[in-house]
Amino acid sequence: MSISTRPPPPDSWNCNYMLPGPPSRNNFGSADLSSSGLLAFASGSSVSILDSRSLQLISTIPIPPPTATNSTSSLSPFVTSVRWTTLTLRCDLLSAEPSTSHLLLAAGDRHGRIALLDFRLRSVILWLDPDPNPRLGIQDLCWIVSKPDSYLLAAINGTSILSLYSTTTPAACIWKYDASPEYLSCIRRDPFDSRHFCVIGYKGFLLSVKVLGQREDEVVIKELKIPTDCTELLKLERDVSGGGFSSTSPAAGLFPLYMVKFAFSPQWRHILFVTFPRELVVFDLQYETTLSAAALPRGCAKFLDVSPDPDNDLLYCAHLDGKLSIWRRKEGEQVHVMCTMEEFMPSIGTSVPSPSILAVLVCQSESTLQNIGKSYAHAFRSPSANVDFDNPFDFSDDPLLLTKTRLISISEDGKVWSWLLSAEGVGDFQQDVINPGIHADVTEVPVLGNFTNDVRAPEAVKQLEHVSGSRHCPSNSTSSRADMSFKVSLVGQLQLLSSTLTMLAVPSPSLTATLARGGNYPAVAVPLVALGTQSGTIDVVDVSANAVAANFFVHNGTVRGLRWLGNSRLVSFSYTQVNEKTGGYINRLVITCLRSGLNRTFRVLQKPERAPIRALRASSSGRYLLILFRDAPVEVWAMTKNPIMLRSLALPFTVLEWTLPTVPRPSQNSPFRQSSMSSKDHTAMTTDGVSSSSKASSSDSKAVGSDGSQDDASESFAFALSNGALGVFEVHGRRIRDFRPKWPSSSFVSSDGLITAMAYRLPHVVMGDRSGNIRWWDVTTGHSSSFNTHRDGIRRIKFSPVVSGDRSRGRIAVLFYDNTFSVFDLDSQDPLANSLLQPQFPGTLVLELDWLPLRTDKNDPLVLCVAGADSSFRLIEVKINEKKIGHTPQTRTIRERFRPMPLCLPILFPTPHALALRMILQLGVKPSWFNTCSTTIKKRPHLIPGTPSSTKDLRSHMIGLPSIGDSVVPEMLLKVLEPYRKEGCMLDDERARLYATVVDKGCAARFAFAAAIFGETPEALFWLQLPHALNHLMNKLLKKSPQKAPLSASSSGLDDTAMLSRITSKGKSIPGTRKRDSLSQGQLRLMAFGQEELWETASERIPWHEKLEGEQAIQNRVHELVSVGNLEAAVSLLLSTSPESSYFYANALRAVALSSAVSKSLLELAVKVVAANMVRNDRSLSGTHLLCAVGRYQEACSQLQDAGCWTDAATLAATHLKGSDYARVLQRWADHVLHVEHNIWRALILYVAAGALQEALAALRETQQPYTAAMFVLACREIYTEITTNLENSDDESGSSSSNMSVNLPGLNPENQDVIAVGEYFGQYQRTLVHLCMDSQPYYD
Repeated sequence: MSISTRPPPPDSWNCNYMLPGPPSRNNFGSADLSSSGLLAFASGSSVSILDSRSLQLISTIPIPPPTATNSTSSLSPFVTSVRWTTLTLRCDLLSAEPSTSHLLLAAGDRHGRIALLDFRLRSVILWLDPDPNPRLGIQDLCWIVSKPDSYLLAAINGTSILSLYSTTTPAACIWKYDASPEYLSCIRRDPFDSRHFCVIGYKGFLLSVKVLGQREDEVVIKELKIPTDCTELLKLERDVSGGGFSSTSPAAGLFPLYMVKFAFSPQWRHILFVTFPRELVVFDLQYETTLSAAALPRGCAKFLDVSPDPDNDLLYCAHLDGKLSIWRRKEGEQVHVMCTMEEFMPSIGTSVPSPSILAVLVCQSESTLQNIGKSYAHAFRSPSANVDFDNPFDFSDDPLLLTKTRLISISEDGKVWSWLLSAEGVGDFQQDVINPGIHADVTEVPVLGNFTNDVRAPEAVKQLEHVSGSRHCPSNSTSSRADMSFKVSLVGQLQLLSSTLTMLAVPSPSLTATLARGGNYPAVAVPLVALGTQSGTIDVVDVSANAVAANFFVHNGTVRGLRWLGNSRLVSFSYTQVNEKTGGYINRLVITCLRSGLNRTFRVLQKPERAPIRALRASSSGRYLLILFRDAPVEVWAMTKNPIMLRSLALPFTVLEWTLPTVPRPSQNSPFRQSSMSSKDHTAMTTDGVSSSSKASSSDSKAVGSDGSQDDASESFAFALSNGALGVFEVHGRRIRDFRPKWPSSSFVSSDGLITAMAYRLPHVVMGDRSGNIRWWDVTTGHSSSFNTHRDGIRRIKFSPVVSGDRSRGRIAVLFYDNTFSVFDLDSQDPLANSLLQPQFPGTLVLELDWLPLRTDKNDPLVLCVAGADSSFRLIEVKINEKKIGHTPQTRTIRERFRPMPLCLPILFPTPHALALRMILQLGVKPSWFNTCSTTIKKRPHLIPGTPSSTKDLRSHMIGLPSIGDSVVPEMLLKVLEPYRKEGCMLDDERARLYATVVDKGCAARFAFAAAIFGETPEALFWLQLPHALNHLMNKLLKKSPQKAPLSASSSGLDDTAMLSRITSKGKSIPGTRKRDSLSQGQLRLMAFGQEELWETASERIPWHEKLEGEQAIQNRVHELVSVGNLEAAVSLLLSTSPESSYFYANALRAVALSSAVSKSLLELAVKVVAANMVRNDRSLSGTHLLCAVGRYQEACSQLQDAGCWTDAATLAATHLKGSDYARVLQRWADHVLHVEHNIWRALILYVAAGALQEALAALRETQQPYTAAMFVLACREIYTEITTNLENSDDESGSSSSNMSVNLPGLNPENQDVIAVGEYFGQYQRTLVHLCMDSQPYYD
């Protein structure tokens, strides 16, 4: 997929910092977790991206509003679906420019628009449907791979439309399907075939779709039905249809609490797990039938979603009440039983109901790295290794620990939770693992750990029980395996904004502001902003970290007013109406201390009051507070340790504002860096009005300096009365007196508009009225001026902070009643012409705004804090120059965001730097290189022994130089990566320790680790299986064929009675099968190629279908039995066919033919039963059964492959073929997987197992991965050398010799032209990478 990612044009508004509002059910629980660990979820009209490991917010992208001209669509709609692209980090640097396509994200909204976002650019790079008509909201999205370079996006539009969009420019909808009257719920892609996906409906409708190309006739569909009870849905449907619902709303908008979800099994092909509100169904796509259905027990809330464990036969089901149920598959069946129920949202004992869980996700990246840790588990047994219970890759701390899974949940109160789920065995348990170790024989599956019946040590019990929130619940499984217990531990939490925003408060401490504990030292400016919410909480945001620093539950209702008292206390109020008829209000005023977290109420009255509080106004120092009531006198309070009311003012105030901190003279010294300004910084202006302002500033500065009481103790506030009169009062101690300013001319007061907003900073008072007029007045000279904004009434006016060197003291931000805002410069000749108008801030309305008072230099941008109607909080940089606000960006140093810990996400590096780190990890760097001694951020303690060397030759950090490529390149790449190493933002401790474990275990181990770090799971599994595949190949080359899988054969000495009893018995087990536990490395099962592994997988599926009835099911069961070689059971099933069946004659013919291959007695019995008249045409698969009966297995496999039954053909070959015959089947299968299913890593492992190494090399070059081809050659040579060395040592000990051992691997000889070309290309790739790295700037968060 080729999409241009050009940066957006520079704008006057730059919203780099944004905190999203809390997600809600209007977002449909949309969230997606990428394989590299990036979590994206929708909240309001924005998409937020987090690091799923450290739970740190990386970015928030607001979706732009529709471009339609009508005003009703000017707001951004809710985002309802997000989905990461399946593209991985591109390595083809010689054929294309470095791309960030691996960071693309698709997002759909309630208007039916679909956008492709590049979150590094924080912008939309492609609209798939920017202005849909009709506006059918998006229910779900899913990426589909139709060809290696062709990515399609499947979407559910409205209630029943399924669409396929092309993502190449120009984007277009290439296919549509209308499922009316069904309600479609969700889309999921098949993990075994990226061309195939399914869509589930609310009533059990299931659509199976396979995309073979980008034309409409290349989309193949099949409609299926899953039986379920729809009684509740039909009732909801009647209620909705009676209410006149919108026909464009998706089903999730019509039925928000009725969930139908499904997931593909990551381990078993064709198996789906479907959750209806009160039922869990296992559905087989191959048999097109339900295998099992489990109803929820009484008392359990409805299902929310289902997520299968990537490695184990476990299901995690989220429920609407915030609980998680864990289901385990019964041995030998596709039946799941509930093991335990855990709470994700426990009640805290308050009257407020617990927030709802909106989404639960399983971390795929953690599972892949866990597989790497398990594969080299013996390394963790070393005495020097530090063990960590919370490390998901460490399995050495307790021999009873079976698996660890990390889960992420998102709740509607703006919290993101990280959970660690541990499964423990309490009895004799053996876990089968397909070990990719190079010494493992194909026929042996080593045991990971030997768990005994010994009682756990007391300290182990303490360690296991110490985890918070843990519970032990034995499994209800009836299998012979040991019982299991599960525990869920909360290991991380991120708090975002908790509710809908109502208030915003910014501290503006003045030079006279003192600390709460006393003294005359000024209070420093703090990077904190307080936000009041509808739920009664106050969120304190640290703008330097773009994170919620604290969250206080203060009120039971909406926070209606919020102000800072200095820089460490907050005052807020709420009120409740006692009786709507008689009136009366209970006003609640609370002081919140940020340091202690304590809430103290004051002004507590015994009876309800007649008037509610209207607003609060706190002075800059925090010493005084004005409480404004609706139709009642204003109260003036001294905010001492115990607040005291000074007096009440019974005047008809409409608005009051305290004076802001005075702009200090340069001679004033303060213990902190504070902005300063003098009148001499102003240049002479031409107009009289502006000159008078400049002179007034000078006189004010002197006046304030000469009046000690003004500096130390007194503060003043300006006010306007309902009759338009203006005034200024001064509060000094407990006295309130008239400031007696110089009044403006009589024409200044206008009768056409009531004053609604005011700002006061000596000497200027600025006022706005409900007609959109702005007037300002100098209280020391009486000069005044005004202009009309030609907008709606004015709600807020805020002075911008001033620093030394600023040429204007009169910049103001104005918020209008239509929830838009503008910035004006009152010191300019024409404020209206030199304003920066923002008629609509992108996609949302502005509820509150204020300036951030943290500027220290005149080149720093002005920063506005904005609380949006979408409950988001944004910092907006207003770029200015000397002549005009906006339009010209200033050159300045990038402000680094503070983070409590480094953000270890190499996938975010510029593409050349990410590829450099990947190469360093692959070639092998000493683990001590990841240690850092940075002093900028207090890093985590070092857990890796050793310190980085200070030698000039950086190559000393490498564990060894590779045999291919340029030996100088690693040193240059290490130099490029040095800034990241110093900041400690490459690998966190857990991953660094895992790398230290595998770094000396060979190339394949390092390659698997590097692939997993960058989210390339299939590649990581390929490298884990490569030693196993080469070992299989060497066994074949040395004529040590694997042991043949056990076959079912009956004794010829049985009489007819015994034979009849065996034939008529149904459901008999297959002799010789070795049970595989449900807890195993399921991801590696996707890469299975060995004969025993394929045979075991096929044999395990047979008992699932024994109870199925119907002619088609019988045909499928016969086919499975023949594939695994159980001809006796196949004959028994065929002879049970009713004579009236249309399959009778074909079944009879096959029964006779198959029985002849078992025994003569069975053949005679079959002939007696069958009266054959004629043979009618049957399915093409029947011919393969006849070929098997006469021993023509090679032809049977070819016929199966021609019919598209590739797995069945491999199973049949694994049962009956060996040597080159088996290799031919594998190689043809690999060709299909590569060219049709486009799964290169699965194809590569099949090529290697078949001995077609040259074809594997050619496949890597054809798919634009010659860099990986070099790594492949390197790994194969290393593994081959180790295998041959071990064989020679074993031959020396036994006295024998391997005379037929080849010197080199076939197809990978050093003299091979393809191998030589790969080496040359790798050197060219390295040089290109170095040049690109030097040209790229390091990534700064």
